Amino acid sequence: MKKVIIIDGGPRKTFNTASMLQKFAEGASSVSNEIEVKTVRLYGLDYKGCMSCMACKLKGKASNVCKFKDALTPVLEDIADADGLILGSPNYFGEVTAQMRAFLERLAFPWLSYNDYSITAPKRMPLVLVETQNGGERNNNCNGFGSMEYCIAQALDKPEKVTAYNTYQVKNYDNFELQGFSEPAKRRYREEHWEEDLQKAFDAGRRLAEKIVSEMQE
Repeated sequence: MKKVIIIDGGPRKTFNTASMLQKFAEGASSVSNEIEVKTVRLYGLDYKGCMSCMACKLKGKASNVCKFKDALTPVLEDIADADGLILGSPNYFGEVTAQMRAFLERLAFPWLSYNDYSITAPKRMPLVLVETQNGGERNNNCNGFGSMEYCIAQALDKPEKVTAYNTYQVKNYDNFELQGFSEPAKRRYREEHWEEDLQKAFDAGRRLAEKIVSEMQE
């Protein structure tokens, strides 16, 4: 059985990011019964970013999986043995959420060698980055996964990127101080593009699973 891990870095259980990742999971699951798809919600875990304990760099005991023990430990161990990784997050202030950033520190720092500055994960695997953002495709300041994208891409694989733009922030704009946005315009955009965005996520899930199946058959 092959394993695909989806990391949901968004705070809301049923909104934009969660919906995109659910469609991704459906796409991946549609390919083969030999692929297990598991979703982890970071906001449901009690953990911290890198603690600078340097336990992963101890001579004779170096590890490319974080050694600090908390609720994130089993997730990182699962990823070390996975066959595909999907990272999803909304963009806040132009970057992924603080929970996603903290997770990435714990994931990637053990991969970095201070002997030769190589970046080596326990195993290479297909990688997909899913982002949702309030900005438009041509008018935004989003840096997404930022410098961490380089690190994880070097260690795993060149990522496929799936982005949903101009997303709804709330279900009812009348209840919030959001006069800088035109709710009718946001609604029109969503009606025209949201199902298309969900389909993009589904198709990306299917492609990742097909790649895993192809490697199984080689």
